[in-house]
Amino acid sequence: MPSFTRYMAQYDQEHTNAWNKVLHGVGIPMILAGIVLLILTFWRLGATLFMGGWVLLFVGHRIEGNRPAFFQGVIYFLVGPVWIAKEIKDAILGGSRESHSTQNR
Repeated sequence: MPSFTRYMAQYDQEHTNAWNKVLHGVGIPMILAGIVLLILTFWRLGATLFMGGWVLLFVGHRIEGNRPAFFQGVIYFLVGPVWIAKEIKDAILGGSRESHSTQNR
């Protein structure tokens, strides 16, 4: 079974288009917020956020020209939010894959 790091690397390779990243950066938090609101019985708002988030993800993949990663395995339902958190952290702190790899040499 591949490591979580390998799943993250694969996810990263399939999300290179800037617009796809932006749409995922908005869509994944919308989906998560929608789930929370559905659990808290705010049905209408929760369903709207949940469905709207998925629309953004599918639009992003249409732009990128590939299928969503979750078609490869359900693990990607966990990988996506972790990947977005990493992308946001890197954007805020100015980190990137390149700077980390050169610092570790």
